[in-house]
Formats: sequence, structure tokens, C-alpha cells
Amino acid sequence: MRALYTAATGMMAQEKNVEVIANNVANMRTAGFKRQMVHFQDLLYEHQRRAGSPTSDQNNMVPAGVFIGSGTKVVATPRVMTQGNISQTQRTYDVAIRGEGFFRIQLPDGRTAYARDGGFETDAQGRIVTKDGYLVDPGITVPQNATSVSIGSDGQVTALTPGNTVPQTLGQITLARFINPVGLESIGDNYYLETAGSGAAIEGTPNSEGFGNLQQGYLEDSNVNAVTEIAAMIQAQRAYELNSKIISGADQMLTATSNMFRA
Repeated sequence: MRALYTAATGMMAQEKNVEVIANNVANMRTAGFKRQMVHFQDLLYEHQRRAGSPTSDQNNMVPAGVFIGSGTKVVATPRVMTQGNISQTQRTYDVAIRGEGFFRIQLPDGRTAYARDGGFETDAQGRIVTKDGYLVDPGITVPQNATSVSIGSDGQVTALTPGNTVPQTLGQITLARFINPVGLESIGDNYYLETAGSGAAIEGTPNSEGFGNLQQGYLEDSNVNAVTEIAAMIQAQRAYELNSKIISGADQMLTATSNMFRA
């Protein structure tokens, strides 16, 4: 019976839906995390009677056909790139992006990754790096004798050193944006990679047209909303239960049919 297989695709789709919801909830406290949502599509149809097919020699046509579907599938799990709340940390090298853009991060293998998480540190050489020790691109080195470091809303990094009253410019933090940011590839550790689907990175400075600004001493929170995820979980559970009941009902119908032939 087709209903068994159709309902099974519904159960498998809802399993993936729950997996996405679970990942969202698990990352509620992950800085810069962007929640995912699940998009479904129906599967192929068997056309038992096509709409518009003739029914007589007088050119009478069927107004509505008979199409039997074969279930559903998960077609995409795009990220929702909305702004998360900005929380104050009062840490010098924590930087939040308010608006569009991603930080550029140099991976050990030479690739450039992109991140919304601006929880930075300095390494033993004074270079600004991520918590994994990866360089923020372009590289900026803070002097060992710096008494204070400022990161402007436009990304310019300056520092005061002993004996100087004028801040020394250390470098410029740039941002990257994409024509289709949901096409970025997630690789974990709060990093994304450019893909053919995202388009090439467009580099620019904070506060310029199309780019957000930076806020020193702040971090962007995850944009996961607990109420939204709970509601989605309840819907997924109900859909899963309904599909399982269809399987039970179809099994009972098959059993009844089998008993009829045995009688």
C-alpha cells in the first residue's frame, strides 16, 4: 500500500526537522549563531487521470485530474540571517557587528573563513586572533606596551602607548558581505565558507554603504528564539505522530484485506 511509504517519508522528514530544531536550541548561547529553518517539498506524483483529458467525442474534458503523491522531502535548511541581540561584555577585543557583514578569518590551510562571532583575543605576538588562534584578516598587531586599545565603529584600530598622547593607528578591520549569505557553507566553530551559491565575497569597511558598524566591548547573541523553537518542536511532533498513525491505519487495512482472502 502506497500510504505506508508516503507516511514513512513524512516521518523521516520530521526527524530531520527535529534535528535542525535541536541544533538551534543547543546553540542558543553561541555568539553570532544564526538559526536554521527547514523547507519541505512534495515528491513525485502518479498521474492516474490528467486534467484536461477528453472524456467523449464531443471534446468534453476532465476538469480535475487524479494525482497521487508519494510523500515529502527536506529540500533545504537555510540559515535565518537576522540580527541577534547585542550584549555588553566590557572586554577590549570583543567586537559585535550591527548590520550586514562578516569578519574575515584566515584559516591554517590558507582559506578565508567568515564569522559573525567577534570574540577576539591577542596571541603571544600581540596579533588579534580568534579563540582558536586564527588570524583576523587583515592582520593587526597590538604593541606589547600598549596601555589601551580602541576599535572604532568604522573598524579602525588604534592604541595608546607610554609617552604618546596621540593614538597610534594599528590597522583597519574590514568586513565581507555576500549577495546570498544563506548560500554560505557552515563548517562549525562559528565559521562559514564562500560557495558558488553564496557568490563571491564583497569586501568593505564598516559604516560604509551596505555594511554594518562595529561595537567594541559587545558580542552579538544567537538569534534563536526559545518560544519559536518550542512551537516548531510541537508541530514536528504532531506531524510525526500523524504519519505514524497513518502507517498503523494502513497496516490494519492490509491485515483486514489479507483476512478477507483467507476466509
